[in-house]
Amino acid sequence: MSSTISKGRIQSTLRQFLDAEASGGIVLMTVAALAILTANSALQDDYFRLLHVYIGPMSLQHWINDALMALFFLLVGLEIKREMLDGQLSSWSRRILPGAAAAGGMLFPALVYLSFNWNDPASARGWAIPTATDIAFALGVISLFGSRVPASLKIFLAALAIIDDLGAVIVIALFYTAELDVVALGGAAIVLAALFGLNRMRVQTLSPYLAFGAVLWLLVFASGVHATLAGVMLALAIPLKLTPGTPEATPAESPLHRLEHALQKPVAFLIVPVFGFANAGVSFAGVSASLFSEPLTMGVAAGLLLGKLIGVLGVVALLVRLGVANLPAMASWGQMTGVALLCGIGFTMSLFIGLLAFDEPAVQDKVKLGILLGSAVSGMLGAICLSAFGRREG
Repeated sequence: MSSTISKGRIQSTLRQFLDAEASGGIVLMTVAALAILTANSALQDDYFRLLHVYIGPMSLQHWINDALMALFFLLVGLEIKREMLDGQLSSWSRRILPGAAAAGGMLFPALVYLSFNWNDPASARGWAIPTATDIAFALGVISLFGSRVPASLKIFLAALAIIDDLGAVIVIALFYTAELDVVALGGAAIVLAALFGLNRMRVQTLSPYLAFGAVLWLLVFASGVHATLAGVMLALAIPLKLTPGTPEATPAESPLHRLEHALQKPVAFLIVPVFGFANAGVSFAGVSASLFSEPLTMGVAAGLLLGKLIGVLGVVALLVRLGVANLPAMASWGQMTGVALLCGIGFTMSLFIGLLAFDEPAVQDKVKLGILLGSAVSGMLGAICLSAFGRREG
C-alpha cells in the first residue's frame, strides 16, 4: 500500500511540475517578446532607467537577479533533490540516459562556443552560456503538441533539464564566483550546518528553515559567491521524509513537498517572467547585420543550436547503439531529434550566466542576441520536427 501511495504521490508531483513549467514557459515566451518590444519602443528610455533605479544598496535589476532569483534556485534545488531521492532520477537506471545526454548537452555547446572564441580570452569566459537548457521554455513548446508526443519523452526532457540545471549551478559556483570573503563564507557554513541540524532533528515546520535561509542568503551575498546559490544550499537541507500514514488522495506532507508546491506557481508565473522581462530587453537601434556574425554572438547561437543537438542526440544514439539504454517508450528518432533541438532553448539560465560572465552592456547585448537567435531557431526547428514526426499514443 505504501509503495502505491509513494508512486501516486511521485506521479502527481511530476504532473504538477510539468504542467506548471509548460504553462510558465508559454508565459515566458510572451514576456520575452514584450521585453524586446518595450526596449525598441518609445518606452525604451523608461525601461532601461527603471532597471537601474537604486533601492537601498542595489539597483532594481540586481534585486531581481540576486534576490528574487534566489527563490528560482531554491525551487531548482528542491526539484533536483526530490527527483534524485524520490522521483524519476531515484535509480541509476533512470539517470543514465538523461544524465549522459545532459553531460553531452553541456560539453559540446561549450566546445562549439570556444571554437568561435578560442583566440579571445575575454570572450572565452562566456563558454558556459550555451550549456544551459531552459526547462520552462522547452516544456512550453513540447506541451503544444499534447498527446502527439509520448509522455515518456516529456519526462526525459524534464529529467535532462533538471540535471542540466544541477550542472549550471556547479558551473556558476566554480567558475563565476568573485573574490571570496572568508569570514562571511565561514558564517554561511555555520548557518548551513545549523540548517542540516534542523533536518537531523526532524523539524517539520518550514519557518525556521526559511529564517535561517534568509540569513544564509545575506552571508553568501557578502562572501562573493553568487547569492542565488544560497537557494540551492537551503534546498539541500529541507527534509524530504514523508509523514507516515498520509492518505493517497491528499498532497504530500513533507516540508520539501510543501515548499516546492508553494513555490511552483509563483516562480513559473511571476519570478521567472519578471527576470525575463528585466533581462531579455535588447535594443536593436544601431544593430547591423555584422553584429550577428560577431564571434561572441555566433558562438552562443551555434552552441545552443548545433552543440545541444550534437551533444544530446549524439550521446543518446551512442548509448542506444551500445545497448546501455533504450529510447523513451513509444518515442521515435525523429521525435528525439526534436527534443534535442528543444534543448537548445537556453533562455533563463543562459541569460543568467551571461550576466555573470560579462559586465559591459555592449557585450551583454551580443550575448542576448546570440541567446535569442539560437533559442528561436532551436525552438522552431524542434517544433517542426515534433510536428512532422508526431503521433498519438495508443
